[in-house]
Amino acid sequence: MDSLTQIVLGAAVGEAVLGKKVGNKAMLYGVIAGTIPDLDTLVGKFLDPLTAIEIHRGISHSIVFSIAMAPLLGWLVCKIHKKAEASWKDWSWLFFWGLVTHPLLDAHTTWGTQLFWPFDLRLAYQNIFVIDPLYTVPFLIFLILAMRLPKTSAKRRKFNRLGLIVSSAYMILTLILKWVSFKKFEQALADKNIEYTELDTRPAAFNTILWYANIDVGAYYLLSDYSFFDSKPITFKRVSKNRELLGDLQNSETVKRLSTIAEGWYAIEDKEGDLYFNDLRFGTYDLNAENLSFVFSYQLIPNEFDDLTIEEAQRDPEAMKQVLNSLWNRIWGN
Repeated sequence: MDSLTQIVLGAAVGEAVLGKKVGNKAMLYGVIAGTIPDLDTLVGKFLDPLTAIEIHRGISHSIVFSIAMAPLLGWLVCKIHKKAEASWKDWSWLFFWGLVTHPLLDAHTTWGTQLFWPFDLRLAYQNIFVIDPLYTVPFLIFLILAMRLPKTSAKRRKFNRLGLIVSSAYMILTLILKWVSFKKFEQALADKNIEYTELDTRPAAFNTILWYANIDVGAYYLLSDYSFFDSKPITFKRVSKNRELLGDLQNSETVKRLSTIAEGWYAIEDKEGDLYFNDLRFGTYDLNAENLSFVFSYQLIPNEFDDLTIEEAQRDPEAMKQVLNSLWNRIWGN
């Protein structure tokens, strides 16, 4: 999830674990714990683009990392706040829950997390977008109400619990909405007698009313969307895989690594002689546009080592305004 959401979650968890003893310090260190896993993005700035993508939400988002770091951070903070009521064990417990709830939340997004690192297993339930105001804003309001009260106040703990309950309830609702939309796509495919090997769904940006689907039908993909306000049947847009455009590059290490990252959901595109690797898991900017533009697209650039380097396609800020307008209109139905 986005940084603000992780900050709110970390603060709420810190308060739940240790707020009664140390007050707002629990929120502060909960925020720190909830932010630490995403420091892998800073590490990525010193690496090549492909490796940076691979390590994101890797070891720092694992249970192993949480278990290893919690006692160390707990010991450090215990030394800083020697006069606090909290013990080393208390601080360690706060850091463990602050660290581990971060990847547990991220597991619900499309990118997912390697929660069980070093095992090669990425959890991605794909039931919430990385930025969802309906999850974050109520949570933030309850947190602000809580932090304004004394640490011994029963209302403080009540507001914090309400924030955790409301946000968790919304998360459960998104899972239900994902299941319903999945069934809608299934039925639409059955109605059109379309045979497929895999169906993958995820919410559109900033909401859980509009959902997208990728369908693997063999030589090509079908892309589709569905809003709970739709009044017309679901339609599908065809996207060719174009794997043959890679030629001998199909077996290159770079393409194999990108394919692993995309979990096999990718299409190759030729743009004026340059090959682009389009990661379909994150969809297009506007599915109803005449020419599809994918959110994550990488130019494949041959190098002197008979392999490839990658460069992420640049985004057009002006075009994004139209994309957001189209998204808003599409949410309200077809």
